[in-house]
Amino acid sequence: MCRNIRVLHNFEPPATSSEVQAAALQYVRKVSGAAKPSAANQEAFDRAVAAVAAATQELLAALVTTAPPKDREVEAAKAKARAEERYAR
Repeated sequence: MCRNIRVLHNFEPPATSSEVQAAALQYVRKVSGAAKPSAANQEAFDRAVAAVAAATQELLAALVTTAPPKDREVEAAKAKARAEERYAR
């Protein structure tokens, strides 16, 4: 369930709000154990996603690094190569 949570720090261009939102949604799904909450829990679920997204944005804004920014395409190619190696067995 958490495979969609990706490293969001130190990329050029920076992580978008939709990427942060998707990571927050996956986190809340994992923690709650519910991919889709019941109607009774929807409001609490949505509040949690918003809070996690806000905390993530705050964290990303506060982090500093001396490393050069990573290239999204290069990192995606590396991930694809790892997946091919993993599933080729």
